[in-house]
Amino acid sequence: MTAGRLHTQSTASRSTFSRPFFPISILILTLAVLLALTPSSLLLPRAGLLLLFGPLNRLSFHNFLPNPLAPFTRQLLVQQQQQRPIITMSPYAKELEIAQLAVQRAAILTRAVFRDKAKGTLSKDDKSPVTIGDFGAQALIIAALRANFPGDLVVAEEEAAPLRDDAALREQVWQRVRGAALEDAAAEAALGGGLQTVDDMLDAIDLGRAAETKAGRVWTIDPIDGTQGFLRGGQYAIALALLVDGEVRVGVLGCPNLPVDDGVELDAGIGEGIDADEKGDAGRGVLFAAGIKMRELAERHLAEARLCESFEAKHSNQSEAAQISQKLGITRPSVRMDSQAKYGSVARGAGDIYLRLPTSKTYREKIWDHAAGDLIAREAGGVVTDTLGRRLDFANGRTLASNSGVVVAPAAIHAKVLDAVQEVLGLKPAL
Repeated sequence: MTAGRLHTQSTASRSTFSRPFFPISILILTLAVLLALTPSSLLLPRAGLLLLFGPLNRLSFHNFLPNPLAPFTRQLLVQQQQQRPIITMSPYAKELEIAQLAVQRAAILTRAVFRDKAKGTLSKDDKSPVTIGDFGAQALIIAALRANFPGDLVVAEEEAAPLRDDAALREQVWQRVRGAALEDAAAEAALGGGLQTVDDMLDAIDLGRAAETKAGRVWTIDPIDGTQGFLRGGQYAIALALLVDGEVRVGVLGCPNLPVDDGVELDAGIGEGIDADEKGDAGRGVLFAAGIKMRELAERHLAEARLCESFEAKHSNQSEAAQISQKLGITRPSVRMDSQAKYGSVARGAGDIYLRLPTSKTYREKIWDHAAGDLIAREAGGVVTDTLGRRLDFANGRTLASNSGVVVAPAAIHAKVLDAVQEVLGLKPAL
């Protein structure tokens, strides 16, 4: 094992291959079985893993790997206090590693800002807020992408114009950017190190202006997805995804305020009231990448389902969501929280259904609000569509121009959920 890395090998396969004089025919047979049983998420094009982090400058890795001797179970390998992500067989192995490290470093910055009472908040033209954390996280992530993949385009939410016009705010962001670094020197070096000057920071932020996503390699970034939750003391996410010819190939979500424990169910208070001090960070912070296992939920258990929706009523039609919940026979109150933390929560089974229902006929979702979560939920065994049952289409530039709303649920119940959505929204074709 090299320093700072974990081998992506299950305990079962490791014990087998360590035997002396292992017959080559058995080796070939075992490899064939392993390849046949390995989920596509471990081969093409993603890595299958869930990374958990506490202090955010150190990682504990929970790697879910296929066990060739028991195809319906997964081995759990845990390595404490390592910096480098676990990478499985994938043509996008480097992209996934850099994405995880970049999100981890950005989370260090956002968590520091989260503890501040004054977050340097501005209002953009669309009345949505932007903070020191948004600017700083975007600068750090784009710097890492530029250092490793200089030919790639970037679609990101923020631009540097407000910082160029406000020297005091610019200096606040710069101080946070300068202070955010991974503890492991090798991991920090893999990202290309830190930004050297204020101008470098501003230029990095402005590299996120790409508009074309249909062809080639395009990264999409939401440096703080759920800024309202961030300001409220609730849930938010750092979201990073790679599109290749319009298809999501790498997705990483950093959710600093989600509980590390998979067994903690979502409750009504998870969207607000998070302790904003270092002591309160204990037991919180999850970094998602594609390939974790969604909780199975049969139709007969729909009454127990946990439905997730946006905290802000302006982001999703909550009254229609309540009607859908009632039609499905769900007895639990819905869980309202900001950001793609909802995708991650459904993917790991803390929630079961995520609805984002249109609040107007003209509004279109931004791709950075869904790309990473879409891949993570699908790779976990879920189905992600819009309210008409269409896959989310990320090939139309900065918005999901050909989609309306989002419906996420395990494969076994998605059709039933979608049917209820369409009935409540009046989307059912007339007979």
